[in-house]
Amino acid sequence: MNTQKQVTSAILLVGGFGTRLAPLTSQTPKPMLSVGGVPFTEHQIVKARAAGVEEIVLATSYLAEVFEPYFGNGERFGIRISYAVEEQALGTGGAIANAAKELRGSGPVIIFNGDVLSSHDLTSQMDLHRAQRADVTLHLTRVPDARAFGVVELDGTDVLTFNEKMENPPTNIINAGCYIFDRAVIDAIPDDRVVSVERETFPSLLAAGSKLVGYLDSSYWLDIGTPAALLKANADLICGVARSTAFDELLSRGEFEIASNSLISRSASLDPSSIIENGSVVGAGSSIGEGSRVSASFISPGAKVGAKSALFDSFVAPDTSIPGGFIATGQFFGYSEKK
Repeated sequence: MNTQKQVTSAILLVGGFGTRLAPLTSQTPKPMLSVGGVPFTEHQIVKARAAGVEEIVLATSYLAEVFEPYFGNGERFGIRISYAVEEQALGTGGAIANAAKELRGSGPVIIFNGDVLSSHDLTSQMDLHRAQRADVTLHLTRVPDARAFGVVELDGTDVLTFNEKMENPPTNIINAGCYIFDRAVIDAIPDDRVVSVERETFPSLLAAGSKLVGYLDSSYWLDIGTPAALLKANADLICGVARSTAFDELLSRGEFEIASNSLISRSASLDPSSIIENGSVVGAGSSIGEGSRVSASFISPGAKVGAKSALFDSFVAPDTSIPGGFIATGQFFGYSEKK
């Protein structure tokens, strides 16, 4: 199965429901939630393009219709984008097999989980894959508590074991959600049933003696699966703890500026007496009233925060108005129930 072909194709798994992010995901799929001023998926698409990827398939399911109007065929992002829709949940492996049918290239494929913000060097991971003639190369990182993740044991760069979510993990080295698959590995995934790469594909490959390699990296990494993590991702991008080419490109376009450790649209209206701080994001056409304070919060485009209000760790939906004198912590305003 081993190959040294150039990696020019990618699949982005963006079909999840984002249950832990409710109500933010009531009408917006998790990968399309704004992080650092752009839909989260944009960070991964631009990361792939910067590493030399020429085509990417978005494996969609929940609210699949939301993606294509924004990303189109990828022309404005400098990468060919196509779409594979799951009519029913197929698991991670099934989603990969389904999406691979849309690829034009024949070489190895990068697989991105749709909920990870990472500053790791994707080009170095690709180089390791080729140098080791690997069947699969996994991006790995260390976390303080590995119980909620797939856990990997290594010998040098060789993956010895892969265990998905266990109470007493043998290491704190986890699956960081970016893989490079040899095409033959994808071709071997059954396409007529639900398949989990974490619970089935990886253990089966190891049992068969296939070469699984770990790219262990200590760069910034964050699972954006909760509202608190979304707010942290915004703050980390704004203060430079996390790096993203898509965020850099947003700033270069001049539509937003960083001020008071926050990301503020140049079309937002801020009363001079208002305070915006702690990694907040203030969207286009929004307004913040006299004497108001917005701290570690997300203000969507067109939202209005009345005078002498104070918002902490909160989200305000597009075109939603917060009355004057309102004080809130950890709240969601204007987000409707699921369709």
